[in-house]
Amino acid sequence: MSPTALRWLFNAWPPFLASGIHVTALGADWRHAEVELRMRPWNRNYVGTHFGGSLFAMTDPFWMILVMRALGPDYVVWDKAGDIEFVKPGRGTVRCRFDLTDAVLEALRADAAGGDKVLRWFEVPVVDAGGDVVARVRKQLYVRLKPRARPAG
Repeated sequence: MSPTALRWLFNAWPPFLASGIHVTALGADWRHAEVELRMRPWNRNYVGTHFGGSLFAMTDPFWMILVMRALGPDYVVWDKAGDIEFVKPGRGTVRCRFDLTDAVLEALRADAAGGDKVLRWFEVPVVDAGGDVVARVRKQLYVRLKPRARPAG
């Protein structure tokens, strides 16, 4: 599936659509994504700010998908763990940006070359319209080279 098709699918996917989550960019090379969460009456918490579950959901699949697609079919990539730190109340539209670098991909390939599992944490800040951090979300990915792709020896 192309990044354009996946972006369209995400934006039509009922859990994202109902939560006010909108994928605004998904890089053609699978190295970049941008997501926003729009404030709606149904995604506010008891005190009128963004519901924490929606803040986490807006970030949930992106590190795994970017790494999986950038590394290619020779690797198994899974979400292993995640956490969120709430920094300040989120109001209005909040955004996050994911950027996957060549250096990170090279390190993952090198660490997984022998067939061992690799656990790596990725972080993304969620920011408000003023650029202030609302939350920091961390996701731990599991990466392993598939057995048939391992070098002989």
